[in-house]
Amino acid sequence: MCKKTRDLRRQLRKAIIDHISDSFLDTTVPLLVLTEAAKNGREKEIKEYAAIFKEHTCRLIEVANLACSVSTNEEGIKIVQMAASHMETLCPQVINAALALAARPKSQVVKSNMEMYKNTWENHIRVLTEAVDDITSIDDFLAVSESHILEDVNRCIIALREQDADDLDRAAGAIRGRAARVAHIVSGEMDNYEIGTYTEGVMRSVRHLTNTVMPEFITQVNTALENLSRNTMHLFDDNQFVDISKKVYDTIHDIRCSVMMIRTPEELEDVSDFEDDHDVRSHTSNQTEGKTDRAKMTQLPEAEKEKIAEQVADFKKVKSKLDEEIEIWDDTSNDIIVLAKQMCVIMMEMTDFTRGRGPLKNTSDVINAAKMISESGSKMDMLARLISNQCPDLSCKQDLLAYLEQIKLYSHQLKICSQVKAEIQNLGGELIMSAVSANCSVDISLLQYLLVTGCSPIRQDVRFMRRMHSSFVGAAVCTPPSRLNFIVGGNANFLI
Repeated sequence: MCKKTRDLRRQLRKAIIDHISDSFLDTTVPLLVLTEAAKNGREKEIKEYAAIFKEHTCRLIEVANLACSVSTNEEGIKIVQMAASHMETLCPQVINAALALAARPKSQVVKSNMEMYKNTWENHIRVLTEAVDDITSIDDFLAVSESHILEDVNRCIIALREQDADDLDRAAGAIRGRAARVAHIVSGEMDNYEIGTYTEGVMRSVRHLTNTVMPEFITQVNTALENLSRNTMHLFDDNQFVDISKKVYDTIHDIRCSVMMIRTPEELEDVSDFEDDHDVRSHTSNQTEGKTDRAKMTQLPEAEKEKIAEQVADFKKVKSKLDEEIEIWDDTSNDIIVLAKQMCVIMMEMTDFTRGRGPLKNTSDVINAAKMISESGSKMDMLARLISNQCPDLSCKQDLLAYLEQIKLYSHQLKICSQVKAEIQNLGGELIMSAVSANCSVDISLLQYLLVTGCSPIRQDVRFMRRMHSSFVGAAVCTPPSRLNFIVGGNANFLI
C-alpha cells in the first residue's frame, strides 16, 4: 500500500509539474495578440482574442492552485493564492480596456488606459510566475524540463527532415522558452546559496547555455527556416543542426547534474523514482523502446542486493570526492575534466540500473556503457601521458603514471567484459536475453567492482592536475615558454 501511495504521489507531482512547465512557458503571447488587435481596431476579431486571453488566464490560475495542492510551503502558498486572486480580478478589466480601444483606436486616452492595464497584468503575471516557482521543487522542474526539451529537440529534427517550417518554428520556440525558464529558475535558486564552488559551477553551466549554446541554436534555426522559405535545403547542413540541438539537451542535462551535486542519496533516489516514467534517453543507451531489464535487478537474491548496495555506497563516496576535485576546474578548456565528468555520469547510470531505475533500460545498454567508459579511459590515459611527458616534477610524474596504469588496467577489463557479453547477446544474430539474465548478477557485480575501483584512480588523476599545475608554474621561471605551450586535444592552454 505504501508503494502504491508513493507511486500515486509521484504521478500527481509529475502531472502538475508538466502543467506548470507548459502553462508558464510563454505567458504574454495571448495578451500581446489581444493588445495588437485592439490597437488596429479589429472589432470583429477582438472578441475571439478576448476569449483566448480569458481561457489562458483561467488556466494559469488553475495550474497555480494545483501547485499549491502539492506544496508544503505555507507562506509561498499564500503568495501564490494572492497573486492568482489579483489575476482573476484583473482579467475582465484588461478585456474591457481592449474592447474600448478596439472601438476607439485613435483615442490617446483609451490607448494609455490599455497600456496601463497591460503593464499591470504583466507585473502580476511575473509575481505569480515567481511565486509558483518558489513553491515548486527545482529538482522535479528540471527533470520534467529536461524530458520536454528532449521531446522538442526530436520534434525539431523531424520537422527539419520533413521540411515542415511551421512545426520547426513552434518546436524551436518551445526550446527557447524552456531554456530561458531553466536559466531563470536555476539562477534564482543559486541566489539562495552563498557564493562558492557549488554556485560557481552551476552558474558556469547556465552562462554556457545562455551565452553560447542558445545563440548557436537560434542561428541554426533561422538559417534552416530561411533555406526552407527559399527552397534551398540542399545547401543546408542538417548534421550541424542535429549537433547543436543535441548540445542544447546536453547542456540542460549538465545544469541539472550541477544543481543536484549537493543532494543527499535519499533525495537523489526520490528524483530518480520521479524520472522513471519520463522515458529519458541516456547518452549511452541504444535501446530505449519496448521492454526493459531493470525489473530483473530488483528480483536478485538478497545476498546479491546487499553486495551491490555496499559497492554502490563505496562508489558514491569516491564520486563525492571526485566531484570536489572536478569543480575546481573549468571544463570548457580541459579535456581531461570533460572525460572525467562523462565517465562519472555513465557510472552513475550503471549504478542506477543495478537498483532497477535510471535511463539504462536493457542489458545491452549496460554493455554499451561499459564500452564507452573503456574508450574514455583510453582517451584519458593518452591525454594524461602527454601531460606527464612535460611535467618538470619527477615525483609528481611518477605518481601520475602509476595511477594511469590503474586506469589503463580497469579500462582494459571493462573492454573485455563488454566484448564478451556483447558476443553472447548477438550470437546467431538474435538477442539471447536468457543467457545474459542467467549471469546478470555476476556481470553487474563485476562491473560494480570495476567502477568502484576504477573511479578512485580517475579522482587521483584529476587531483594530480593541481600538483602538476604548481610544478609548471614553478618551472616557468627557468624554462623557456615554448616548452610549456603544448596542446592537448586542441586546447592550447590546458594547464595555464
